[in-house]
Formats: sequence, structure tokens, C-alpha cells
Amino acid sequence: MKIAKTQEIAREGSLWMPEWIARLDPRGRKTFVASFGGWAIDAFDFMIFSFVITALTHSLGVERGAIGLIGTATLLASAVGGWTAGMLADRFGRVKMLQGTILWFSVCTVLIGFAQNFEQLLALRILQGLGFGGEWAIGAVLIGESVRAEDRGKAVGFVQSGWSIGWGAAALAYSISFSFLPEQYAWRALFWIGVLPALMVLFVRRNVSEPEIFVRAQAAQRAAGTRTNLLAIFMPPLLGTTLKASALCTALTGGYYAMSTWLPTFLKVERHLSVLNTGGYLLVLILGSFCGYILGAYLTDLWGRRRSFVVFSFVAAVCLYVYLKMPLTDGQMMVLGFPLGMASCGVFAGMGAYLTELYPSTVRASGQSFCYNFGRGIGALFPAMVGYLSQTSSLGSAIAIFAGCAYGASVLMAMLLPETRGRALQ
Repeated sequence: MKIAKTQEIAREGSLWMPEWIARLDPRGRKTFVASFGGWAIDAFDFMIFSFVITALTHSLGVERGAIGLIGTATLLASAVGGWTAGMLADRFGRVKMLQGTILWFSVCTVLIGFAQNFEQLLALRILQGLGFGGEWAIGAVLIGESVRAEDRGKAVGFVQSGWSIGWGAAALAYSISFSFLPEQYAWRALFWIGVLPALMVLFVRRNVSEPEIFVRAQAAQRAAGTRTNLLAIFMPPLLGTTLKASALCTALTGGYYAMSTWLPTFLKVERHLSVLNTGGYLLVLILGSFCGYILGAYLTDLWGRRRSFVVFSFVAAVCLYVYLKMPLTDGQMMVLGFPLGMASCGVFAGMGAYLTELYPSTVRASGQSFCYNFGRGIGALFPAMVGYLSQTSSLGSAIAIFAGCAYGASVLMAMLLPETRGRALQ
């Protein structure tokens, strides 16, 4: 009777939501909503910086190369904070660490709005990065351990689409803030409002329980009187997986950060677009990224993880080159922004599920957070290199060079890793 009732709910739910969401139990749905909201808030708080680069150069007298250094330092800090949070999540639980990371980077975001010079801005962005790094991996593990194997790619991909929602909210807030406030106050206001949504997500997360597979793994360890060796990801048989997965994450994040950090500045400085026009172009790009996450979520379960990485990386490289280097009209650039956003973000849709499937439960958060955040840390060098190269060449050329190399490397690494579609979690 209970099984029949569950099937009935799933059929009814599919009329207004994807069937795989309808199949989730109440705990799984709360986990999905909480993880989705967390990623949206991450994106809002983190991506604000990319919109205010020009204002920071005017208000605080920070040069473009130094701005790139801040972006790199933030991402390096997120790599350290992310791996640390992942290890703690394997030891003390996913939900508890999620709440801590969200609260940490939200408070730091507000404090950035009070920065008076380059040194304060750099220090606060580093602190923000420490909290930001843990949320991605822990959230992906949390939802990945809460759904069925055949739905894992779709679930984690949908959760990652929350990044586009937060990015879009940041673009909208940027357009409104800089249209109605003087520049010296507008950029500060953007950081100050970054704390508000986090309070709601923290409340939701208090209602989310640990995944059953993680609870069983901890119980088995207690019964055996053993503890997790958090360095097991650097030992056989996991060492090879860790090295190759870290290289894949480096390539994907490096290409994305080279583009997303500097694209608003490219539109304003080299395309000479106004604030409102820049916001409009970015909203098209962001809409494409949202659709890319959703499309990638389905394709990663349909095609497999590796094929999705290869196809999306190739399309992203081609679109980015045309966007930055071809003599396009403003209208053509706006249209091209949609497939560019779709490809550059769709490539990430399968990443969370893929890393979840590569590691056993006892070191899953540690392995996933290390690989992704190591990649983020090395990929963090790309915004700085773009910033410095753009001082001797065009900004568009600098972005194209580093992002293009990154996407080429991601294709190579995807071919060296195993396929994990449908793999049951260990």
C-alpha cells in the first residue's frame, strides 16, 4: 500500500515537476531545496566582485593587475577552506559544516562593503574565500548521497543551476544599484545586501538531516572502532583518481574564471557598453548558463559524464573565441551570449555527481572538496594572468588565450578518467 501511494505521488508530481524530484521523500526534497538555495547565495555573494571592478579602480585606486591578484587570492583561499571543510564534513557531518561555511562567507561579504583600501579588500576577500570554498563540495555531496544513482546527474546538475539564479540576481542588483546610487556608494551597497538571503537558507538547512548512507558509514566505523584516514585520497588505490580529477577541475574552473571574472569589464571597456547595457548582455549570458546547467544535468545521465565534459568544453571554447575575437555587432554579441553561457556552465553540471561517484562515503567529502578546490586554487591563477597580460594586449585576447587553453586541457583529462554513470555509491 505504501509503495503504491509513493508511485501515485510520483505520477501526480510529474505533472508540475520533473519525475525524479517527485520520487524524492520529504527529507530529500528539503535537501534539494536547501542545496539549490545555498548555491544561489554563493553565486550572488561571490560574483558581486566581478561587477564592481571598474568602481573599485575609481573608488579605492586599485589597478587592474591588483584586482586580478585579489581574485586569485580569493580563489586560492577557497581551495584551502574548501578542502578543510570537506575533511571536517567527513568527520563531523555535512549539514553542520554547510551552516558554518554559509554563515562565514556571508558575514565576510558584508564586511567587504566597509573596505577603505587595497589591503583591507584583499584580506576580507581571502576570508570570504575560506568560507565559500566549502559550500560547493559539501552541498554536492549532500544531494548526491540523497538521490538514486540514475537520478544523481540530474539532481546535482539542477542544484548547480542555482548558481545562475544567484549570478542573475547579482547582475540585476548591479544594474539597479549603479543606476540609482553614486558609484562610490553603489558598490558598497551590493556587498551589504549579500547577507540577507543567507539567513533564510541557514534556517532551511537546520531542517535537513544527514544522508542515510553517510550515517550508516559512520555507524560502521564506530562499531569497528576505526576512524577515517582523511589522507586516504593521496594513497593507492585512490591516488590516481585524485590526480586526474584534480587536473580536470583545474581546467574547467580555470576556463570559467578567466571568462566570468573579466567579462563585465570587457563589455564596458572594450565594447563601451553602459551599465544598463552591460547588465542586459550579462543577463542573456546568465540565462544561457541556467539553461546549460539544466541541459547538462539531463545529458550527463543520458550521455555519461565524460562525453558531456568533452562536448560542452569544445562548444564553450568555440563560442568564447567568436564572442571575444570576431568583429560582431552588439546585437550578434547579445545572441551569442546565450550559447556561450550555456556551454561554459553546462560543462559543470556533471561535475558534482562525477566526483561523488569517484570516492567511498568515508572520504567522499574530503576527496570531492580537495579535487574541486585544488582545481579552483590553480584555476585561480587565470584571472591574475589575464589581468597582467591585458596590460600589454587587449583584454579580449587575454581572456581567449587562457580560457581556450583551459578548455582544451579539460577535454584531454576527461578522456583519461573512467565513466561512472549509474554507479552505486560505496
